[in-house]
Amino acid sequence: MHDAAECSGKAAGRPKAADVEARTQELLQIAGTLFLKNGYTKTSLEAIARAAHVAVRTIYVKFGGKAGLLGAVLAAKRHRFFRSQPMETDPRPLREILDDFAHQMYALITSQEAIDLQRIVLAEAPTNPELAEAFWTGGPLKTREMLARFFDRPDIRAQMRPGVPVDLLPCHLMATITGEFLMNLMRPPRTVDPEKAMRDLEGRLDLFYHSILPPQS
Repeated sequence: MHDAAECSGKAAGRPKAADVEARTQELLQIAGTLFLKNGYTKTSLEAIARAAHVAVRTIYVKFGGKAGLLGAVLAAKRHRFFRSQPMETDPRPLREILDDFAHQMYALITSQEAIDLQRIVLAEAPTNPELAEAFWTGGPLKTREMLARFFDRPDIRAQMRPGVPVDLLPCHLMATITGEFLMNLMRPPRTVDPEKAMRDLEGRLDLFYHSILPPQS
């Protein structure tokens, strides 16, 4: 027989929104850790549920399954990165906004966690299209959509030289930031000189600005 608190939502009390959010973030953190440790394919929803002390059904209700959960993990990481960087409304000059974005994005994608995750995606995507789609939708696609909205701002367009193909700029900028990073993922781990990496990034950014800004700007 259930007691009154169990039978009455009012008596037991509903979880506070802050508590629900904290438990969701804990679930996403645990899921991300297990994905990185075991790989996407070898990490079951049952294992995630056990580690997070939730029901598998809860994960399905909240995220629709494992692909949705991975997408939410990536979205949470993006939110922590971009929440202090509202590019769609940032009033600073184009170059200042993009300098900040480029350096923070480079730091994000070259973090060990991001490197490990991207290696997992590269290894498993050919046999697991669900993983590839979840990674693309939850990460790179959202970043490109944000950049597209930024470059489409009238005040930002006005700072660029006439005729710049704005629709190509999100991909152009991301390629500028990453450089040979994706190629290096397929090479054995090696020590990277951080000072040289920053000099190389600055050099690539100078070329990017030269291609989009008016002369002498």
